[in-house]
Amino acid sequence: MNTRALKIVATSLGLYAATANLFAQVTLTNLYSFTGGDGSTPKAGLVQGCDGYFYGTTYIGGTKSAGTVFRIGPSGSLTTLWTFGFSSQRDYHGSHPEAGLVQDSNGYFYGTTYDGGTNNGAGTVFQISTNSSLKILHTFHEATDAGDGSNPVAGLVQGRDGYFYGTTYNGGSSGVGTIYRINSSGNSYTILHSFTNNPDGAHPVAGLVQGRDGYFYGTTQYAGTNGYGTVFQLNTNGSLTILHSFGNGSDGANPMARLAEGIDGNFYGTASTGGTNSDYTVNYGTVFQISPSGNFTSLYSFTNLSDGSSPLGLVQGSDSNFYGTTLYGGVGDYGTVFRISPSGSYSNLFSFTGGTGTINGVFPFGLVQSSDGNFYGTTSQGGTGVDGTVFKLIVPLNPPANQISTIQVEGTDVLVTIPSVATEFYQLQYRTSLTTSGWSNVLNASVTSIGGSLTATNFGGFSPSQQFYRFVITP
Repeated sequence: MNTRALKIVATSLGLYAATANLFAQVTLTNLYSFTGGDGSTPKAGLVQGCDGYFYGTTYIGGTKSAGTVFRIGPSGSLTTLWTFGFSSQRDYHGSHPEAGLVQDSNGYFYGTTYDGGTNNGAGTVFQISTNSSLKILHTFHEATDAGDGSNPVAGLVQGRDGYFYGTTYNGGSSGVGTIYRINSSGNSYTILHSFTNNPDGAHPVAGLVQGRDGYFYGTTQYAGTNGYGTVFQLNTNGSLTILHSFGNGSDGANPMARLAEGIDGNFYGTASTGGTNSDYTVNYGTVFQISPSGNFTSLYSFTNLSDGSSPLGLVQGSDSNFYGTTLYGGVGDYGTVFRISPSGSYSNLFSFTGGTGTINGVFPFGLVQSSDGNFYGTTSQGGTGVDGTVFKLIVPLNPPANQISTIQVEGTDVLVTIPSVATEFYQLQYRTSLTTSGWSNVLNASVTSIGGSLTATNFGGFSPSQQFYRFVITP
């Protein structure tokens, strides 16, 4: 038996390094309170850029009162990159961004505005750089103009083909929304699907997610065969398949949030109303699991008590659990942050408890897990004033994020596993000595994580007499 020891070195995070305290309590810290002139009412979560900063939007506020794009550091220092506004209602750049941003490999961010623009105020797609240079890629038309769609609520996702994919709430051939594709320069815009109410649904609020199988997956808030929204699968050529039609029963109703692909290959999402704890006048929402083939499972029904109500989007953490927020409910009826396992085991991590002046904010939106292992999010109201906040949530994780957890040998190969953070890029590196040689990339051992446990393989890596490993990680 070969008894050669494999040695593990500390994980390199590239930009940030942190170790979670397994014995710490869940803590929420207000990093920033908006005051109106710097933005107000953020209605979307954040994205961590490759520079380690977080980027987001506010729906209103700013010096021109129609929303902003901002950058904020992990310590809470905020910079306003762009202020949307108008001397008339038809501002060229758009107004009122409801969705968050997405960053491409060149460092630019892309987003949408719900209204504004030159075509009767039906919204825009924009590109913005970290130095505040903004470019309009597309201006939507009014719903009555059908055509290209109008009023995008959702943000964009970049596909593996380099194009950006998104949805509009209105417009299209039936006036109830579209799915579109656009390139990074804006000179190629294609409608892939126009919704028709039945059976495909109507008025998509959430953005799309591309699965490992190459298909895009999304939801509509309304219609479908049962009248309460749908889950669909879309091919890049525009072919759409309905995977589930909500019925306002135990499955929930009216999904409004982007799906999250789990490491098990299933998709996880929320319905904003419905569930087993609802009646005809009060609906609290659900968490569900659905496979790429449409096998649907209800995991949890909210009660509007300590667990919250009206759940929004999910993110799979490095511990393989899913984390999310509810817009309402909880101890103070101002929303919660929760954790739920892939099998449906639920924990309330934090309840927002005050009125609109509470320091922590109220009515939270989506979360993102940072390269430091912590979660960051926004509230649409509250803080030191009434205009919303950016907050940081520290959750003890087991094992801690971004620390090598196991090294295994299978034949002549070495498998290195790390609890990873979704959307971050991981490159496995090795060296044979800690004193006389530098680090080298392991070939074919780099990946952008979808969250949870990630394993990279050094093929033939067992042959050297000694090997050290680390991951270089870029947000």
